[in-house]
Amino acid sequence: MVAKRIIPCLDVRDGRVVKGTNFEGIRDVADPVEMAKYYNDTGADELVFYDITASFEGRGLFTDILKRTAAQVFIPLTVGGGINDVSDFERVLSCGADKVSVNSGAIKDPGLIERAAKRYGDQCVVLSMDVKRVDGRFRIFAKGGRVDTGIDALQWAHDGQERGAGELVVNSIDTDGVKQGFDLEMLEAMGKRVTIPIIASGGAGKMEDFKILFESVPQVDAGLAASIFHRKEVPLPELKRYLAGEGIPMRILREEKQDEA
Repeated sequence: MVAKRIIPCLDVRDGRVVKGTNFEGIRDVADPVEMAKYYNDTGADELVFYDITASFEGRGLFTDILKRTAAQVFIPLTVGGGINDVSDFERVLSCGADKVSVNSGAIKDPGLIERAAKRYGDQCVVLSMDVKRVDGRFRIFAKGGRVDTGIDALQWAHDGQERGAGELVVNSIDTDGVKQGFDLEMLEAMGKRVTIPIIASGGAGKMEDFKILFESVPQVDAGLAASIFHRKEVPLPELKRYLAGEGIPMRILREEKQDEA
């Protein structure tokens, strides 16, 4: 059975890791370079780095802080923010990223997904989606969750897969930072429309939320979270041991196994 993945997320603004609730009330948390090293050393399966204001501010992603962050990790690193052209993929990959996450850039130019997939491979292209309920439907929001595009999220996921995206990061704005559990209804609906891996984001507050996620929505391949890991409210090694003990396949660091012996 394929192991499920646990993925911390670094939302970076002005060179610092920040976090808010429902995409508002942003607060400073930590240095991304230090955080990246911590997660690399404590068993994260992957790491996501988002320059969260690059698209809204109409600028390129901060490459200096990205290079220093990438130098600290030896696990897959996905990077997003201000990705609007294939040349942005090249720039980010040259800084040490393994995969590139595109969101607003793909909304403006859906062909970007296909062009990037043809050049770098499907496995390199991650379609990130900020989803919120509007009048009972799941809609895509852009510019860091600030703009309602009117796009149906389920159709957008399907179209992204058809254009060559190799993975989806599906973030629920409704549950983001609330810590009351993942948006299972939305994720289940998404899983019925695509066959590529889904990374669930938004809502984790305790270890049981990950257990419920993986048991309730088998189509989800990974759980992503930020503040609960940053503040060690849910220590990542403990989470993975707990999930493994509950019968959910996990990759456990050799050092952790030795500690348990």
